[in-house]
Amino acid sequence: MNNKQVGASSTKVVDDYYDVAAYVPSRLRRRLPFWLRRCLNQSYWLWCDFRDFLAEATGWLPFHTFRLFLYRYVLRMHVGAHTSIHRCCRFYRPSGVQIGYHTVINRNVLLDGRMGLQIGNNVSISEGTAIFTLDHDPNSPTFEERGASVHIGDRIFVGARAIILPGVTIGEGAVIGAGAVVPHDVDPFTIVAGVPAKPIGQRRQDLVYTLNHRKLLG
Repeated sequence: MNNKQVGASSTKVVDDYYDVAAYVPSRLRRRLPFWLRRCLNQSYWLWCDFRDFLAEATGWLPFHTFRLFLYRYVLRMHVGAHTSIHRCCRFYRPSGVQIGYHTVINRNVLLDGRMGLQIGNNVSISEGTAIFTLDHDPNSPTFEERGASVHIGDRIFVGARAIILPGVTIGEGAVIGAGAVVPHDVDPFTIVAGVPAKPIGQRRQDLVYTLNHRKLLG
């Protein structure tokens, strides 16, 4: 992990909770009986679980256009024009995921928006990839959460079953090899592979392609 990570108290999920709580005046919150406050708190976290389930269930739907409609207007995910999200993808905190235009997210990809995930334009993310923005500190006596946002630049290719860990920034045009585990930043136009991922080559920099791949039922 790199040193950009922060503690659980700063997670975007907690920020969302306080944003919702702010709709209830503080004077009224203090007057609510304990059992009601507890019930409201539990209801909020149940809604978070249901939201993530709804995002996963959306991935089961066969029609691509309908899925994108739900991602954008029900789950509040930012998805750019001509971007394709194939079936069976999963999302944590979908409102924290931002995807640019002409990007292809293949099947069975996991995108974690709990600390914020930005994916650029003309990015190809292969099947089975997992991108995390939040995990646990194994050295913490209380197994504290830790994490940071992930930033993925334009025209990046991520191979099948790669894993990108919290706080990572991947520069424009980089290539992540299949099965790689990426715990650190990747420089632009660099090809990395392995566990942990290490540079194995350079990619040409005159990239001009535009991705435009989608399936009606995909």
